[in-house]
Amino acid sequence: MTQPYVKTLKANGIATITFFHPAHNSMPSTVLADLESAIHNSGEDDDVKVIILQSGGERTFCAGASFDELKSIEDNVEGKEFFMGFARVILAMRSCPKIIIGRIQGKAVGGGVGLAAATDYCYATKYASIKLSELTIGIGPFVIAPAVERKIGLNGLSNLTLNATEFYSPEWAKEKGLYAALFETSILMDEAVQALAVKLASYNPEAVTAMKKALWEGTDHWPSLLEERAEMSGTLVLSKFTKDTLGAL
Repeated sequence: MTQPYVKTLKANGIATITFFHPAHNSMPSTVLADLESAIHNSGEDDDVKVIILQSGGERTFCAGASFDELKSIEDNVEGKEFFMGFARVILAMRSCPKIIIGRIQGKAVGGGVGLAAATDYCYATKYASIKLSELTIGIGPFVIAPAVERKIGLNGLSNLTLNATEFYSPEWAKEKGLYAALFETSILMDEAVQALAVKLASYNPEAVTAMKKALWEGTDHWPSLLEERAEMSGTLVLSKFTKDTLGAL
C-alpha cells in the first residue's frame, strides 16, 4: 500500500494501531490527527486492555515531521497548528488509560523519537537507531522534548539535540532507557511484543489503569507546556534560516 493510513486491529483485548506514510513514515497533519483519534478511541474502548503502537514498512519507524508540509507553512497560526499535531498525539498517549507498547522496527528521527518515548514500554530491533535533527533545519525538538527527557534524562536529550547530525545506536537508546529490549529480527520482536501484550491484557484493568496514571505522575502541566512549545516551533519554522534550509532540500 502506497497511501498514508492509520489502522486499528482489535483482537483478544489488544488493539494494534499502525500508521504509515510512503515517505519513510513521515507525519503530515492528517496522519497525526488520525493517530490521535485512534489512540483516544482505543483508550475509551472497554474491550481494549492494552495497545500496541507500530508503523508499516521494514526499516524506518518514523522519519518525523513531513518536510513537504513544513515547507508550506506561511504564518504563525499554521505553524503552531502543525506542531500541535505532534503535541496532541503525545498528550493522547499520556492520558490514555491503557498501557501502550511501542514496536520500533527501524530508525526513528525527530517526532519518531518522541512517539517512541511517549509509549509506556518499548521494544526495538537492532536497526532502531535514533536522531534528533531539528537544529540542523533551524528549529528544535521542543514539543517532543518533555517526553524524550522523561525517558532518557536531560543529559541524553542534550546529547541527541546538540549532536543533531549523528544517529545514536539502538544499544545507546536501550542503555538510556528508551528501549526495554533489543531484538535481532522483527519476528523475534513481534513475539515478545505479543507475549507482553497478552500478559498485560490478563491483569486487573483497574490496577493497570492506576499504574499508568502513576507512571505519568508530574505531567499534569504538559497540555499548556506543549502548546507553548508548539507556538515556539511554529514561529521558528518561519525564520529565514529554516525557510532557506527547507527550500534547499
